[in-house]
Order: sequence, then structure tokens, then C-alpha cells
Amino acid sequence: MRDLLWYDPSTPVEQPDFDPDPISRTRAAMRKDLPKRFWKEVAIEPVAGGGSRVLLDGRPVKTPGKRELVLPRADLAEAIAAEWRAQDTHVDPGTMPLTRLANSVIDGVTQRFDEVADDAAKYAATDLVCYRADAPERLVERQTAGWDPLLDWVEDTYGARLLVAEGIVHVGQDGEALATLRGVLTTWDSWRLAGFHTATTLTGSFVVALALAEGRLDRDTAWALAHLDENWNAELWGRDPEAEMRLGFRRIEFDAAAAFMGV
Repeated sequence: MRDLLWYDPSTPVEQPDFDPDPISRTRAAMRKDLPKRFWKEVAIEPVAGGGSRVLLDGRPVKTPGKRELVLPRADLAEAIAAEWRAQDTHVDPGTMPLTRLANSVIDGVTQRFDEVADDAAKYAATDLVCYRADAPERLVERQTAGWDPLLDWVEDTYGARLLVAEGIVHVGQDGEALATLRGVLTTWDSWRLAGFHTATTLTGSFVVALALAEGRLDRDTAWALAHLDENWNAELWGRDPEAEMRLGFRRIEFDAAAAFMGV
């Protein structure tokens, strides 16, 4: 769905070399050519037929495609209104993950639902939780304890069994299992699908994202299971500040995706 988003959370932020502080570099890069804040009051109001919209000084917020930003739930509308209230002197899209995702739903996902669903479903064929280490033993045990219950849940709930491999050797998944998992998405609305697609992109796992969407996992547990290998390496070698900063940005995007799935 990258081409459907006007902002791609996986795109690295350009960081000038002259500033030794990575956080300052990121903020400076993201501040380039930002439009100035032009409103005083932010409010939400219900829309005839259902949903809520965000108003800036009484005028409805529009998407980049010039459509009204109408949200299906009041809690989402209020959360997006809070993003607009939090803008200081300039409008910084990097601090507005919910608004960006809502724009992508209205301008892209709604019109291209099947394409987005197909793209999300591709992650099941190369799912993170299906590729395991063959050593060391403690990492193998950690992966088994964290990921096997998710695969068992998918099989018990949907009748789709995904195969597991060790190392980087590709494992071909059963076509019927993949089709079954793709079929799960057909009954969702565009808002839930957009959140799900973002979650699969950020985690590399259809299974983890599905478990989150269906309430099998909470946000923190899903995030931890999706970064089990990274956390293992960090325990062994320590944490890199710049990597942690990037991970923090991605976690913000992940939480926005979870909000769109209603979890």
C-alpha cells in the first residue's frame, strides 16, 4: 500500500550530517518546508448518516485528495482532533500518524480495497513467525514459546496451518491456507484493513497483525513478539540510540494502526 499513502512510515528520514544529535537532525529534516498553523480552534461534529468530522475554525479538514476527513468513530475523530490541536507554529505530518492513515483510507484504500487486501495477504506467505533460528538454543526456545501459540491459534480459528522453517531457506506455504487467510479480510471495512496493512508492514507478520486485530494479543505483546529477534540481539550487544529512535517512530505508527483496528 506504499503507493497509496501520502506518507510512508517505512521511508527513512533524511538526516543532515552536521548535527551530532540524531533527534535534532530528525526534527530539523522533518521541519523543512512545513506549512504554518493557520487555525485557532479544533472541534469535532457528527455527520448526517453517521461518523464525525474534524473542524478547524469551523471548517472541515480535507484530505490531500480534497475529500472531507470523516471518521467512522467518535474516538478516532477525537484522537485526530488532538493531533491538530498539538501542532505548534507549523503543521508537522510526522507527528500526525492518525491523520495520515485516515487520509490514506479515504483517498486510497476505499477505492482499492481488494488491491490493499491482496498486498496485506502476501505477508502470510513469508511470515516472520514462520522463519526460525537453528541456534542458539535460548533464542530457539524463545521463538517457539512466543510464536508457536500464534500458529496454533490461526489453525484452530481459521483452519489454516502455516509451515515453519529454520534459517533463511524459503518455505512454500499451502495455497489453500493462504487463500483462507486472505478471505478473512473480505468482511472488514476499509478502516480496519488500512490499520491491518500498516501493522503487517511494520511487523513483517500477517499472523501477529491478525492476532492483534482479533484481540488475541494486546499492542505491547504483539509489538514484542514482532521484535523478538531484535530484542534478543539488543540483550546481547546493547541498544543503538539511533536504532531505538527509529523503532520509537515505528511504534507510534503501529499504535495508530491498532487504533484503526479498534484495539
